[in-house]
Amino acid sequence: MPGTTAAETTTGTLADAVGDAPFVRLVASDDGDALAAAALLARVARAIDVPYQVRVNADPIRALRSVATEGSEAESADVSIAIGSGARTADVDVGSDSGIRAISGTDSAASASAFAVARKLGLDPDPVLALAGVVASDGPSDSDEVGDVLEAGERRDLVERRPGVALPSLESVEGMATGLAASTLILAPTSGDPEAAREVISEAGIDETTASGSMPVDDHRRLASLLAVDVCGAPSASDRSATALDRVLRPYAIAGSAPFATVGGYADVLRALAREAPGTGIALAISESDPDEGLRSAALETWRSHGMAVHRALDGGTANRYDGVYEVRLEAPDGVLATAAEVVRDFRSPEPIAIAADVDGGRIAVAATRSDGVGNTLRSVADEFDAAGWGGPARGGVRATDATDVAPAELLEATREALRG
Repeated sequence: MPGTTAAETTTGTLADAVGDAPFVRLVASDDGDALAAAALLARVARAIDVPYQVRVNADPIRALRSVATEGSEAESADVSIAIGSGARTADVDVGSDSGIRAISGTDSAASASAFAVARKLGLDPDPVLALAGVVASDGPSDSDEVGDVLEAGERRDLVERRPGVALPSLESVEGMATGLAASTLILAPTSGDPEAAREVISEAGIDETTASGSMPVDDHRRLASLLAVDVCGAPSASDRSATALDRVLRPYAIAGSAPFATVGGYADVLRALAREAPGTGIALAISESDPDEGLRSAALETWRSHGMAVHRALDGGTANRYDGVYEVRLEAPDGVLATAAEVVRDFRSPEPIAIAADVDGGRIAVAATRSDGVGNTLRSVADEFDAAGWGGPARGGVRATDATDVAPAELLEATREALRG
C-alpha cells in the first residue's frame, strides 16, 4: 500500500500490509524488544512466503527513510516497518509518501504487537520469544496484547512462574555465577565479579549436585532473597532498585524447546546481541527450533562479554547529580554505553533521567523512567551542533561527528541542559 501516511500502524493494518507485500523490510532499534519483534515478523513473512530483510539500527526511521529516498519505483510497493525505540514516525519528519510503518513499543511492548500481527494472519507465533521481548521492553507490561502473549505461553505450558532469579543458564554453578556477574538486569556486589557470585550461590546452599534446571524450589528462593538484599542494600542503590528487580525475581522458567532457561535471561541476551552482534541476534531469534550449539554459545559469549564490559565501565565511572538528571562519565563503546545508561536509570539514579557519557569519545546515551520526548530533545541538540542524534520517548543518544563544532564536554553540557528542560 504505497502512500501510507508515516504514522504508528495498528496491528490490523500492519497484518493486511504484510499479507499483501511483495517484500518486507524490517529495521529494529538496538534493543531486545525490537529485536524480538522483528524476528517474530520475519517468521510471519517466512510462513506466508513473503521475502524479507531484517536489520538493526539505533535510528530505524532514518535508516528506512534513506531507503525510501534512494529506492527505485519497483521498491515503492515494498512494506517497510520501523520497530522499537525511535520508531514513532509522528516524531520524525519522514514525509507523507514514505510508506514507512511503525511499531514503537510505546503503548505496548513491540514484541507483543508483533505477536498480535502474526495471530491476525492466522499463525501461531512463539509466545516465549514475545515474552522475552516484553521483559526487555521499557513499555507497559500490562497491556491487553502483553496479556494475550502470557496467556498463550501458559496455556501451552511453555512458561511457568517460580521462585528464583532470571538467568540464561541454570545448568551449573559456573553458569549461574556467570549469569549473576554478567546480567544487566541486576546491579549488585556480584555484578562484574564471578567470584562474588559464586560466594552468594554457595551461601544459598547450592553446589554442583543441586544446580540444574530442576534445582529445588527452596534453593531458588534462598538465592533470590540473598540477591534482593544485596541489590537493595547497596549504598548506591536508588529507590527504584526494588521495582527494577521485578524483572529478575520470580522469573518465568521456560519449558520445552528454547535456547535459555528463563524468559528474563533470554531478554538479557537479546539486549546484548542487539547492541553487540545483531546478526547473531537475528539468527538466534528467527530460529523456530533449538538453535545449534555453536549459535547458542556465540550468543552467550557475546552476552557475557557485554555484561562484564557494562559493569567494568560503571565501576570506573564518575557520577554527578543535577536537578532532573543523573550523569555518569565513563569510557565505553556505543553498545555498552546504551546499556550502562539503562542500568544506571534502573538501579542508581535518584533522578528521572540517566546519562552515560564517554566524554572523550563524544558519545552520550540517555535512558529515562518515563516517556518524555527524549529522542526529540536529543535530535534537536544534535541538529544545533551538527552532531548525530536519535531515540524514542524514553531513550536515545547523541554522538559527535566530524562536523560537530563544539568540544565533546560542551556537547554533553548542552545535552544535559536540554534534557533538564
